[in-house]
Amino acid sequence: MAIPVIDFSKLSGEERAKTMAQIANGCEEWGFFQLVNHGISEELLEKVKKVASECFKLEREEGFKNSTNVKLLNELMEKKSSDRLENVDWEDVFLLSDNNENEWPSKTAEFKETMKEYRAELKKLAENLMEIMDENLGLPKGHIRKAFNGGEEANAFFGTKVSHYPPCPNPEKVIGLRAHTDAGGVILLFQDDKVGGLQILKDGEWIDVQPLPNSIVINTGDQIEVLSNGRYKSVWHRVLATQDGNRRSIASFYNPSLNATISPAPELIEKAQGKEVNQEGAYPKFVFGDYMSVYVQQKFLPKEPRFQAVKAK
Repeated sequence: MAIPVIDFSKLSGEERAKTMAQIANGCEEWGFFQLVNHGISEELLEKVKKVASECFKLEREEGFKNSTNVKLLNELMEKKSSDRLENVDWEDVFLLSDNNENEWPSKTAEFKETMKEYRAELKKLAENLMEIMDENLGLPKGHIRKAFNGGEEANAFFGTKVSHYPPCPNPEKVIGLRAHTDAGGVILLFQDDKVGGLQILKDGEWIDVQPLPNSIVINTGDQIEVLSNGRYKSVWHRVLATQDGNRRSIASFYNPSLNATISPAPELIEKAQGKEVNQEGAYPKFVFGDYMSVYVQQKFLPKEPRFQAVKAK
């Protein structure tokens, strides 16, 4: 079983209806799908790979080798313990946003310029995808974007997490990234061409998200699940540690403003009336900042109690 691969360029041709249906299926049945021919140039994607790889070697690798996680794994192996490392991720990660440009890596040539251009392209793609979701859900054009911006034009948060999962000498003892759902809205992942490890939970089974050169992996976060009144699911995913290869993972996420109020779209509550599931009250109305306060404490726990926690506020 493989997650859907969708040719995004066919949205503008005779196969638009079929492609819209494929995206709807990806959101409803999988929560993950891969886009090819998405409009982001291969030249730019190759530059992103280059600067990300150089940045890790020049500015991050030494720090990871001296990190607490590496020391903890070494100590565990010295004890010849049968235990696994719990509550630890075998990951080097940093965040890029418009608010922290002064903290972006500065020693890697062309890193800032390349990532600025890349982020601008990904943000446009995210907004395009949200409009497609609006249409597929039968919502007014711009509904999701407006909800994320708190009704105003530019308050939504667009962040990019640059991660590497270095080779792990004992991958049976630690995970790359613990299983979780994503807190926010639309996530756009540019993953490694060759080194796998990302898995999603589908029908009780962990399924590999196979590397596909220059594709963009899309997944829907908790806030899309709420806005869609449960039509679109935020699904569990994880990253396995591997002995071979240094897996690159660049995840950009279009999230609500912390002040945005999130709730199921009224049109979708009306459609759900009379059904056994997703009736009014299945998802609460809440301020996204309140949800994030709960999420940071409960990221690796089931999402349903998070919804209940903000409902109680």
